[in-house]
Amino acid sequence: MSKPEVHIVGVAPGGGLLPEAQRLLNQAEMVFGGRRLLQMFPHHPAEKITIKNNLAEIATLIKINLGRKRMVVLASGDPSFFGIARYLIAKLGGNAVDIIPNVSAMQLAFARIKESWEDAVFVSVHSRPVEDSINTIRSNTKLGIFTDNKHTPAAIARVLLEHGIDGYRAYVCQDLGSKEEKVIKTDLKGLCRMKSSPLNILILLREKPKTGPKQMFGLPETSFYRRQYGLITKQEVRAVSLSKMRLAEDSIVWDIGAGSGAISIEASFLTRKGQVFAIEKNEKDIAIIKKNIKKFNVSNVEVVKTFAPDGLERLPNPTAVFIGGSGGRVKEIVDFVSRRLKPGGRIVINIVALENLNAAVNALKARGFATDITLVSIARSAKVLELTRFEALNPVFIVTGVKED
Repeated sequence: MSKPEVHIVGVAPGGGLLPEAQRLLNQAEMVFGGRRLLQMFPHHPAEKITIKNNLAEIATLIKINLGRKRMVVLASGDPSFFGIARYLIAKLGGNAVDIIPNVSAMQLAFARIKESWEDAVFVSVHSRPVEDSINTIRSNTKLGIFTDNKHTPAAIARVLLEHGIDGYRAYVCQDLGSKEEKVIKTDLKGLCRMKSSPLNILILLREKPKTGPKQMFGLPETSFYRRQYGLITKQEVRAVSLSKMRLAEDSIVWDIGAGSGAISIEASFLTRKGQVFAIEKNEKDIAIIKKNIKKFNVSNVEVVKTFAPDGLERLPNPTAVFIGGSGGRVKEIVDFVSRRLKPGGRIVINIVALENLNAAVNALKARGFATDITLVSIARSAKVLELTRFEALNPVFIVTGVKED
């Protein structure tokens, strides 16, 4: 293995260098780094090259001078942790690069709030939309977020709240390692009103629910808020329907005609790292769904107000779709979903009328789905004086369509 010829040196928050890093910097003839890092060493005699939106030029310049000049690239903290090391290794090769890490701003931020970070999930919104990280944030309880001048902590909080994400303690750790260092604790709503230093780390810790129903599979209808006359998938039918959906922990679920949101809520228990979209057109039902989301303290259900299949273009491609109500548009919905459903994905439809059963099965077959029909006929015990009799519920057809891989 040839000797590395460019050294990527981590600079601690506040400007500290490890002894080996300091020695290499003292010997350097060319020093690369962001403006802030270069300004920490104003009297260094080397040629200084500022890194900004010019990484390709920087890599070319380093390659030209390999073996000719002693070079150091200054990076914040650990260069391999959301840093420049990956890019330069890809461009120059691992043998041409030496990395000397330091304490990262993220590491120091977690130390300042006295919180372990081995179980944290890390996200960068540096030069990328916050929306790209919504699902990651929604499905995790402890997050460290790298921000930038556009995607500030306040801007991030506003986007999260717009997507129905709340219930986090927020820590803004700014100007770490300097005399202006400050750690601010708030919540997402408080974060919206904050102005913060451009140099900051945002940490989100989900609050534990104070009280709330135990999350489990197959909850009775009485567990949910619902309209007086129903609009809720019965417990037994719900259990069978969810089993037909074959959900994984990272599934993306569309619940079309969500009604009270019972399917969405229980699907969210099974897809803790995924996302559930409760799709409903009725304002009163939407209000009920939101009450159930709050009651069960679920964070991965998003309510979508629309008359499906209208307005579903913006949603990510689903792995499973439940249709509990179609408003007479089952063919349109199946046609739209068939184009968006991931290979191997499933459509599960609850139907009570024979005419609708025929229409749904034909629609699925016409689009190449393998179909299966289950008739669920339930009778529940009821007391009559000292005796027990059974009261029948309406039979429900559960139609399953599987998209071939």
